[in-house]
This record gives sequence, C-alpha cells and structure tokens, in this order.
Amino acid sequence: MTDLDEALRLSRLLSRERKPLEKNDQYLDGEQPLRFVSHELEQQLGYRLSPIVLNLALFSVDVYDNRLDIEGFRVQSSQRTIVGPDGAFTRDVVGNSSADADVRDAWQENEGAFISQQSHRESLALGRAYAMVGGGDTRDDAPVITIESPFDAIHEDDPRTHQVRHGLKRWTDPDKTKWMTYLRGDGSSVTWRQKGRDWTEESADATDANEQKLCALVPLLNDPRVLGRYRTGKTDQRLGRSVFHPILSPLDALNKIASDMMVSAEFHALPRRWATGLDETDFMDDDGKPISTFSLVSGRLWGTESKEAKFGQFPEAELTNFHNTIKLLMQIVAMQLGLPSHYLLFQGDNPPSADAIRSSEAQLVKRAERKQTSLSTRWEQVQRLALMEMGRAADARPKMIETIWRDPSTPTIAQKADAIVKLVQARDNSGRSVLPIEQAREDLGYTDIEQGRMRDWDQNAIQDAQLAAAMRDLDDAAGDSV
Repeated sequence: MTDLDEALRLSRLLSRERKPLEKNDQYLDGEQPLRFVSHELEQQLGYRLSPIVLNLALFSVDVYDNRLDIEGFRVQSSQRTIVGPDGAFTRDVVGNSSADADVRDAWQENEGAFISQQSHRESLALGRAYAMVGGGDTRDDAPVITIESPFDAIHEDDPRTHQVRHGLKRWTDPDKTKWMTYLRGDGSSVTWRQKGRDWTEESADATDANEQKLCALVPLLNDPRVLGRYRTGKTDQRLGRSVFHPILSPLDALNKIASDMMVSAEFHALPRRWATGLDETDFMDDDGKPISTFSLVSGRLWGTESKEAKFGQFPEAELTNFHNTIKLLMQIVAMQLGLPSHYLLFQGDNPPSADAIRSSEAQLVKRAERKQTSLSTRWEQVQRLALMEMGRAADARPKMIETIWRDPSTPTIAQKADAIVKLVQARDNSGRSVLPIEQAREDLGYTDIEQGRMRDWDQNAIQDAQLAAAMRDLDDAAGDSV
C-alpha cells in the first residue's frame, strides 16, 4: 500500500470520527438537542418550549483544565551522576543548563502556556488533541509547535509497540484547495494538494526522518482505552474519551427538568381562574367587540350581570419538586466527575473550612495527577522533537526530559512554605541540607527568571560580605602599623 493510499484511508477514518466529535462539541457549547420530550408535546408547545441548558459539560472541562498548568521542562544531562559502592559521587554533572535554556526559549517562542491550555481543553472536551512540531522558516528560527484539532488530524498506533505508527493532518484553503500531510512514524512526512480530482505531491514540503525515529504528530489523549472498537455513531475509545463522557445522560435529564420547570412557570406564572354561568356576551366590550386575549389573561373581566355566574381560582404551581430533582441529578454528576459538593453550591450558606475543602478535593486532585502523568509523556515527546529540530539529538533521548507541573491541589502558601523551610533547615551527618535552596525556590513556584535574579542577588551579597571583610582586615592592618 502506497503512502497516498494510507493517507486516504486515514482521511476516511477521520471523516468517520467526525460525528461523535460533533456530538461532544455540541455539549461543550451547550447546543445539544433537548432529550426525553415527546414529539407531540414539542408540537403543542411550539415556540414556548425553549431548552434551558445547564452547561455542566463546560464546567467539568474547566474544573480539570484549571489543575493542568505546565510550568516548564527540565532536561537531564547526557552524563548522569553515579553513586559508587562507598557512597561517594563519581561524577559531578547533575543537569544540562544549556538544553534547559533552549527548551525554555522554544516553549516561550511558541507561547507554550497558551497552546498547552488550548490542547488540554480540546483533549478534555473531545477526547484528544494533537501537537505538531516542525522547523522554522530559517535554520536559526525556533522550532514551530502547533496544536491541531481532532477534526483536522488523526493517528494510528503500532499494534506491537503502541507508539504512533503514522498520522494525518488535512485542511482546506479559502479557494477550496484541499491539502493533506501524511506523517510517518520515523518523523518524515509528505504533503499532497488536490485541485480538482487528482492529488499532487508537493515535494518542497516533504521532511526527512529524525534521529530518534519519532512521529512529528503527538496525540494528547484523555482517558484512552486499550481495546477500541468501532460502533456506529460512537468514537474509537483508543483515541480517547471526553471528560464528560459518563454524565451525558444525567446532563440530558437535567436540561429536561430545567425546561419543564420553565414551561410550568410559563403556564402558571399567573394564577389560573375559572368561571361558570357565562355566555359569549360577557366577553365583549360595550361596543360589542370581543375582549382581547391579553385582557382576558390579565384578569380584566371581574364582574357580570348573570346571577348564576360563579368565579374561582386554581392554586398556583409549586416548583420545589423541580428544584429537588435538579439537586439530585447534580449530585450524581458531581459523584461521577469526582467533584467536591461545595463546587455545586448545595451545602448551604456557611462555607466549609479550609481543611474540609482540601479533604473533599482529594479525589479530584488524584484524577488531575493521573492526567498529568499521562500527558507528561506526550509533552516530553514534543520537547524531544523540538530539541532535534535544534540539532540537539543527544539531549532528545527518551527519559531525558521531565515536565514540571503546577501542584493540582490547593495548599495554603503558609503550609507549603513551612514544610519547605523545615526541609531546608534539616541537615544530614555531613551538614548538608536535605533540600537545596535552589530546589526550595522551585518548589515555592518561582519561575526560572525569578530564580536567576535570586542567584545574582545571592552572589552579590556574598561578594559584598567578602569585600567588607577584606576592608576590615585592611583597616585593622593600618591601625596596627600606626
């Protein structure tokens, strides 16, 4: 099978996956159709039946996305520090500051904080997103890192290694020209253009294989399954699942109950009145013209000359039964998403204590940590590709790069600082601190730039102290000579 045949097959697979992706996209935007409503009822209510969407799908994406912040990357040196049998260090190299700087510069050049947030939201909402790495316009330019939508890109894994075997990205220009890039598992790629019916290869856009044989299309999956199977209208679960996948039915039920509540409020906003013993003339004004419907609904007919007429009023509707049902469904949603109860504002007026908040968020934090673990490997592959584009293949080997995440829990600054200070002050038998001051500053959340300024200040302080001591020695010597 040729590369073009494989690309066209992946293109058909991408088209097949479009329907379930559109369904998740509708739920994310709050545009899903109203469920659990009969067709006859929709016809009778007409324009009065306007769905009320409680967009907990978007809320669930925001909750997890807020805990998936990348702070940077760390590149380990190609020479590692080894501890000998006697416990002594046989090498002094502990890091690769130049590679760290290159990765940081490329990440900032590509607005890494923004594109990582974009990709995480797409992955959480649609089940997957993609990152692509390519060379800049010139040799001196930084590598280009882009985020691709699952509507435009797809991949397949190797059944033996479960690594990306190949992938496809396609797009259409405003002039209806179609493009398709086939990315091989070794890092090379080929691009075709279609203007009419035939596909034409664009040799100028082709790329060669990279040193680590790593595909330039990196999937960022959310909750993928090992076994995937195609079912009509269902996504291939090996390609990831939306974070709100388990709550679709409760969401439909929530919107149905909320819409029913508004319909009930529409028909019972004013108390319904009844009257007996009236004829058609009672519903006409002094000129013999019928009273308008609005006048009737507003209750302008208060009296009649008929002695047999009787008036009454139906009790207004109570909507509390809708409130209780909505509350129950939202609690089910919170349980399935691992959300603490105070996130959905059902605990009364008194806010929970700080300790209670941290305890209730334990399951949510653990799920966020699991997502960080699965995404770390993918983002490290992105940085490996970036390093190879910069000609640093030796630093782009597996397990040489580490993703630095922001703590997904919510500790107070005082608690965190107190724990770190205690570790810095603790000493071993040789007098060394358990936690170096540089690591303490990183754990406290200071950026690389801030840590660099602190090192400069430390150095200046040391030099100032040494200079002051030297000046005192000179003063003492001068005094003795006198």
